[in-house]
Amino acid sequence: MIRKLIIVFILIIFAAASFLVINKPKHRLRQEDSGSSGQEIDPGAVQPANKLFDLAKRYEAENEFALSRETYQKILRLHPDYPQIQEAQKHLEDVNLKIIFSPTLITAESQYYEVKPGDTLSKIAKKFDTTVELIKKINMLKSDLIRPGMNLKIWKGKFSALVDKSLNILMLKSNEAIVKTYIVATGKNNSTPVGTFKIINKLVDPVWFKPQVGAMVPADSPENILGSRWMGFDAAGYGIHGTTEPEALGSQVTQGCVRMKNEDVEELFSFLPQGTEVTIID
Repeated sequence: MIRKLIIVFILIIFAAASFLVINKPKHRLRQEDSGSSGQEIDPGAVQPANKLFDLAKRYEAENEFALSRETYQKILRLHPDYPQIQEAQKHLEDVNLKIIFSPTLITAESQYYEVKPGDTLSKIAKKFDTTVELIKKINMLKSDLIRPGMNLKIWKGKFSALVDKSLNILMLKSNEAIVKTYIVATGKNNSTPVGTFKIINKLVDPVWFKPQVGAMVPADSPENILGSRWMGFDAAGYGIHGTTEPEALGSQVTQGCVRMKNEDVEELFSFLPQGTEVTIID
């Protein structure tokens, strides 16, 4: 299962070229970058995985997130059998989020937007097909109040999600590149439908209506299996939601929906606007 996940991750790295830093200066690696000293080395040469891992972590510690990301990707692409491959993947996902949430790092998938008179966060989010929550988080805004002349970093990459039922994982993607992987639960007896769906509604602290009986279960009830967020598909009755049973994640136990940890679904909720495509595969 782990190997399949790494293979999927590598294939998508090959297929996508995202998070590219605009006007990033070229760097030639020197021997001190890989643990020795002195001479320049060929940046096209295949370096040992452990040296790449050390270099990637050093870049990350120095807030050189674009270089760090490229180096972690190189580990996954060139050294899929590296014993610490899962740790490298986790670091890569952390760096992906740092690239998105850094208010000063502009990439090919982001830009600054100057607030104009009459703008609101909702209008700006709609203009760029993003969410108010994401704009606020990136720019560290404590409220919805904005003023003309403010420069806001906007993430322009198109988000989507890929759910793999056999692995019980959900992959958040931006322009087809994996940003982060989440452990989920899917439908028992293979009841989660496969295909590509669109998110058509989003709810905070949703009320749950028990099947058959139709009894309403309030959001704060421990019996409300929807958890803290709901993102409904254009397939009636199906969607992505939180849970009151996080111990069941990683297995096929739901009535067909995709279930996540509450803190994970809240994070995902901030990334995905209405209209986002969610693809589910066997």
